[in-house]
Amino acid sequence: MNKRVVCFLLACLVGLLPATQVYGTAISDAKQQKKETEKKLSNVQGEIDDLEEGIEETEAEIEEIDSQLVVLLMTVDILKGDIADKEVAIKQAEEDYEAALAKEESQREAMKRRIKFMYEKGDPTYVQLFLQSQSMADLLNKMDYTEKLYDYDRRLLLEYQYTKQEVMEAKMTLEDEKAEIEEVEADLEEQSAELQRMLDEKRRTVEDFDSQLSAAKSKAKEYQNQIKEQTATIKQMEAEEAARKKAEAEAKRKAEEDALKKKLEEDKKKKEAEEKGDEIQVEDHTESSEDSGGGSEEESSGGPSGGGSSEGGSSGGGSARGREIADYACQFVGNPYVAGGTSLTEGCDCSGFTGAVYAHFGISLPRSSYAQSVAGQEVSISDMQPGDILYYGGHVGIYIGNGMIVHASTAATGIKYSSAYYRTIITVRRFV
Repeated sequence: MNKRVVCFLLACLVGLLPATQVYGTAISDAKQQKKETEKKLSNVQGEIDDLEEGIEETEAEIEEIDSQLVVLLMTVDILKGDIADKEVAIKQAEEDYEAALAKEESQREAMKRRIKFMYEKGDPTYVQLFLQSQSMADLLNKMDYTEKLYDYDRRLLLEYQYTKQEVMEAKMTLEDEKAEIEEVEADLEEQSAELQRMLDEKRRTVEDFDSQLSAAKSKAKEYQNQIKEQTATIKQMEAEEAARKKAEAEAKRKAEEDALKKKLEEDKKKKEAEEKGDEIQVEDHTESSEDSGGGSEEESSGGPSGGGSSEGGSSGGGSARGREIADYACQFVGNPYVAGGTSLTEGCDCSGFTGAVYAHFGISLPRSSYAQSVAGQEVSISDMQPGDILYYGGHVGIYIGNGMIVHASTAATGIKYSSAYYRTIITVRRFV
């Protein structure tokens, strides 16, 4: 009977072990799921950081592109004003040319009339002048008058012809300058269109980033809620496990007390049996008591143990150097203009020309005219010196002094000299 009681108690204690193991596994699984959710949240948070950084970078690019677009549009407006001024000047040159042509024709007709008159009056020889003269003084006066008349007509005619030629050359120069400005204007308008396209694309990128960011934040919120629920579940399971362990410990203590009581009763019966001389019964009870005592001791020392877990959660060179640069640049006047070119002999565009000239002196300039307009040191127009770069809005040239520049103008005119004021000067930059 005593053996059966002890076995029953041991079976009860052993029966409690699988429940503890099951709960321990469930808590471990719950914690693993929480870690996986936290990892997902961390990944989403990384995506959010990347998207926010991408939005900041794209917005900075939008601001830069917008700034460049404003500058280009402002420059186009200036160029339109320059074109209008050139058109007025060309119209005036045309009027001056027509006036010079009319004067030339008028003088030519006057000369023809005078010559005709003289021939109609007879042979204009010195003998006739002599016969018609009343005195030697009268003769000399008439000869002198005739020569002066011819000289006067010739001078006027030559003067009108020169004026006509000069006006025609001025008109051609103005037309070349207008063509150059129109070419730059078209290029800047193309750049403006490209910048606008880039601006629209960047804005669409920001909108796409915003959409992705909203989705990522929604997912992050979902993971945060899952973590809260999982944390609450783990706490509840740990509380249940603690209560279960407490119940198991209480049951174990109660079983040990009951076993001890049984042992005491058996000892008492054994003593009574010894007093009565029942050796067999005493021997049986002693064996049973020894078995019971051994089982209790083994149960006491062999119970399950709980374990915790943790979770992881320049202006130095002066005018001498500038003069050298200007003189060197003048050597290439007459060479061709080539869009995108950088060769002083084979062909270059305006910024390629300035860059190649400065490169000869070991000075590196940005490639585009706009980039050159914000590089170096800005000086006032009144203080510009030979070697300085003049920026006109989409075009650059090198100042050579005396109100003149040398620049790669257009494909039609190549590298040439021009007045420094043939267009509106936007800024003067100094690099030496």
